[in-house]
Amino acid sequence: MAGSALALLEPLISIAVLWVCTRVHGARFDNATALLSLLIFALSFPSRANALDRRRTLFRDVFATWPLICFLLLLFGYSGGFLSHFNSGALAAWALATPFAVLFGHIALARTVRAIASEHARRALIVGVNPLARSLVERITDNKHLGLEFCGFVDDRDPQRIDPGQPPALCGKVSDLPGQVRAQQADVVYITLPMSSHPRILSILNSLQDTTASIYFVPDITMFDLIQARVDEVQGIPVLAVCETPFQGVSGTAKRLLDVVVSLSALVMLLPLLLGVAALIRIESAGPIIFRQRRYGLDGQEIIVWKFRSMTVTEDGDQQYRQVVRGDSRVTRVGRIIRATSIDELPQLFNVLQGKMSIVGPRPHAVAVNERYRKLISGYMVRHKVRPGITGWAQVNGYRGGDEIEHMRKRIEYDLAYLRHWSLGLDLRIMFRTVALVLRDARAF
Repeated sequence: MAGSALALLEPLISIAVLWVCTRVHGARFDNATALLSLLIFALSFPSRANALDRRRTLFRDVFATWPLICFLLLLFGYSGGFLSHFNSGALAAWALATPFAVLFGHIALARTVRAIASEHARRALIVGVNPLARSLVERITDNKHLGLEFCGFVDDRDPQRIDPGQPPALCGKVSDLPGQVRAQQADVVYITLPMSSHPRILSILNSLQDTTASIYFVPDITMFDLIQARVDEVQGIPVLAVCETPFQGVSGTAKRLLDVVVSLSALVMLLPLLLGVAALIRIESAGPIIFRQRRYGLDGQEIIVWKFRSMTVTEDGDQQYRQVVRGDSRVTRVGRIIRATSIDELPQLFNVLQGKMSIVGPRPHAVAVNERYRKLISGYMVRHKVRPGITGWAQVNGYRGGDEIEHMRKRIEYDLAYLRHWSLGLDLRIMFRTVALVLRDARAF
């Protein structure tokens, strides 16, 4: 409940402030304003700040992201010719007031949730002492908004046998679990025993039928490399997602809308540059202006990626692919410039409009590269659960190019981290870090 409210908090507050500023300045809430509201929702959903989580700095999250959203809206409005449809005073007031309103909203929601949780706190017993159980206790004690109070472990082993250095305070034995539920006045029982203990778990469940405690089984799925793990159901049958794309439902729609807005705006603004580069390539050397290469895209399907031709040869990368190195004789004079500034990647904006790529995502590799590394690096193909990107989390963290095995492992590590922690806010940060990187990266060639 709190998670759903938190995800919608920033978008709804932003749109509400826009409505108030529009009314105060005497402007009408017309179709153009409705379109702006839709873009605001797409760029700010789900909320990136989290006042319920004390480990993050709320002020930083709100005020670091808001200028990026305003810039993208301004870019879209300028390139699309929409700015003249809006009241400038209302927009300025909205841009200034919204981050403070969002900050206040997060704080108010956090205090409300914690007050409700503390008033209706439930006492929790945990069956089994293991790393998973200890991790669960940490989360219960560190997050008061969960409305849970840890009251002890239940385990058949002696405390010294479990951990001689730091023996846990046990309430009792598993065989006396119903009695401990009553003695501790427990409302919730979490079972953290290994999946191999199936008969034992059934015995515990049977013994708890004479209590009113809520029962949760906590599966030890830490052995898996989790990607967007969550609980779902198929017609009433509960299923646990261990590896899933983050772009399902509203999140996928929001990311696609961001891709279309950014790519269209960039193409309109950069059209003179694109035409100029195309002319220089044509003048300097014979061959096509656009270099087409087969790469793997969403779900491992082959796509054709477009780039400005920067070399005298055009390998499609199907059977073999030789990485470009500094001073490579295959690179033309114009090619050196456009590769150093990443201008050669700009035709991929059309791939984004096609729906074959995204602005931000794991960088696609040539087919030959994929076939080599999918056999050497665990989880390599998981990166294809999303559309490949023009830029990505690996690239802005220094892993751009290079085909050494350890270098590639780090790139895949960052790609998978992007899938685990994706948000529109992360996409925006990657976009702006990419611009900064292109302007100052002397290693590109």
